[in-house]
Amino acid sequence: MSEGARGVPVILVDDDAEIRDAWAETLALERYEPLAFADGRQALRVLDTRWPGVVVADLRMPEMDGMAVLKAVRGIDPDIPVIIVTGHGDIPLAVDAVRAGAYDFIEKPADPQAFLAAIARAVQLRSLVLENRRLLRKSQDGYALEKHLVGNSEAMRRLRQKIAAVAAADVNTVVYGETGSGKELVARALHNMGPRRAGPFVALNCGALPDTLVASELFGHEAGAFTGADRRRIGRLEQASGGTLFLDEVESMELSHQTQLLRALQAQVIERLGGKTEIPIDVRVVAASKVELEEAATRKLFRADLYYRIAVATISIPPLRERTGDIPLLFMHHAARIAARSKVEVREPGPALFSELAGRPWNGNVRELVNFAERFTLGIDGDPFEEGDGDGERATLPAQLDAFERRLLDEALRRTNGHMQQAADLLGVPRKKLYLRLRKHGLERRGYLGEERVDSDT
Repeated sequence: MSEGARGVPVILVDDDAEIRDAWAETLALERYEPLAFADGRQALRVLDTRWPGVVVADLRMPEMDGMAVLKAVRGIDPDIPVIIVTGHGDIPLAVDAVRAGAYDFIEKPADPQAFLAAIARAVQLRSLVLENRRLLRKSQDGYALEKHLVGNSEAMRRLRQKIAAVAAADVNTVVYGETGSGKELVARALHNMGPRRAGPFVALNCGALPDTLVASELFGHEAGAFTGADRRRIGRLEQASGGTLFLDEVESMELSHQTQLLRALQAQVIERLGGKTEIPIDVRVVAASKVELEEAATRKLFRADLYYRIAVATISIPPLRERTGDIPLLFMHHAARIAARSKVEVREPGPALFSELAGRPWNGNVRELVNFAERFTLGIDGDPFEEGDGDGERATLPAQLDAFERRLLDEALRRTNGHMQQAADLLGVPRKKLYLRLRKHGLERRGYLGEERVDSDT
């Protein structure tokens, strides 16, 4: 029994009362809300652009057939999924219906599990469409947290609640998260939702700076303070006064600079390098780290006193692999944004794509997913799960298996930079067998990022 099915309405249109009743009972057992009609015109009165469910219509009916129902539903909202039910002899007509915009078709007598699986996929798609619309309707006047931190999972709901509470508290905060998980997005949310929103948001990546430049970047310098300092420079702490200073990869900061930063935060006063004037500051610090700073402090790798100064509150971002239910919404959200930016149409993912995405490790988290969505939207990689026969029909099982195998092989080549033996070890197959599979898919000379290369293993 699916919790996601609870209360979702499903319109059933069929002139056969026994079939309507059987469908309705099947759906009710899965906690859907079936609405059964003998005539499509009655069903259409229920629909509008906010309809959260699915329409199931029989292809052959005396008054208004399934094709007419499909056309009318698309006139109300082309994104409402319509599933056509057809007899065995009407398969060509059902295929025509899919080409005309039907989400799917199922054949009579419908297997209950196949019927429910089609309903579940359609409901998920409709949910994504409505969620994207809701995000787009969000007022631009305020900071729409759900627009920036997308996801309906319980973990993301808790994260947004924590951010809202910490933002209002206006205290120094440490944000924990893996690479690509969105630590700067959280920092900006804390700033934009807090009392300092009218002040500046200033970011500094501590891990990207040479040790010799950290003090100058933090505190600024006067002209002549050191060789090459030909003019005054305002440091990030001073720039962020009245607002928020975001210190990314704070764990990489040298202990000597941690000491200087601690003094500045305690006194809320700085001196530029080479200067003698104390400059008052009023800064909220949001620091981001990939490692637990408290543990680093016990190992003398991070100053404990600085940790307690900046970690008045802590926020942890869940990795994408722990909230795979958010992947479809995230994917569609970023695909729509990329399509709008690039002035291309949004491509509808194939039915197997989200299952494939859910099984990935996502070491790069949301950043990796955005990269995948961009390549998919721009047609750089295509969608191997929709490789049909060129006439618009869905891919056959052998075609999907071939596409999946090709993706695995290509990914192994990417990870090993085209090194054949390493790729064979990664996939757990003999090198000769790997070469034959690569040859089958035309990948025998493709290397990292698809560049042509000569295998250098020999």
